[in-house]
Amino acid sequence: MKNTLRSTLLALLLTVSSALNINAGNGDKVENFVLKDYNGTEHSLSDYKDSKAIVLLFVATQCPVSNAYNSRMAALHEKYSEKEIAFIGINSNKQEDAEEVKNHAEENGLNFPILKDPNNIIADKFKAQVTPEIFVLSPEFEILYHGRIDDSQRETEITSKDLEKALEAILDGEEIPVKTTKAFGCTIKRV
Repeated sequence: MKNTLRSTLLALLLTVSSALNINAGNGDKVENFVLKDYNGTEHSLSDYKDSKAIVLLFVATQCPVSNAYNSRMAALHEKYSEKEIAFIGINSNKQEDAEEVKNHAEENGLNFPILKDPNNIIADKFKAQVTPEIFVLSPEFEILYHGRIDDSQRETEITSKDLEKALEAILDGEEIPVKTTKAFGCTIKRV
């Protein structure tokens, strides 16, 4: 009886982990999701399936590291949205409300949708830990790249533009040279 219960619990845990993509990593597929932006408009991941790639950026309004990347995120969006790459910001911090996210986006020229993840469900599915943290998905929602935007919070000290290299490889139809990098920043403040 004990072994049966243990086996049942293990099977249930594995099923839940799989459904939530607890171990989401490169090559894994993620499920479609729906979140509202700071204006209350719903966005579905499937709304962006006609893009060449989908860049999910976990961002924050109060994190100095994420804020150091605002101009770089805006520039990347401007450069690559013209090349049919979609950018979607996700704010999962419990203390940053929709109005704050909206004001922050407007003040910093972040002209891509920023969705509010009020119970950090999406952050949990992706196992996102910090802001900024990036996931690049294929149109079929396969994780192609996970990690940082580049290797330095300070623009003058950048030696590797990791996200840009990944996007260029996708556009060139090539294999992404480095599929995983270590994201760094402020921890996501979960519920």
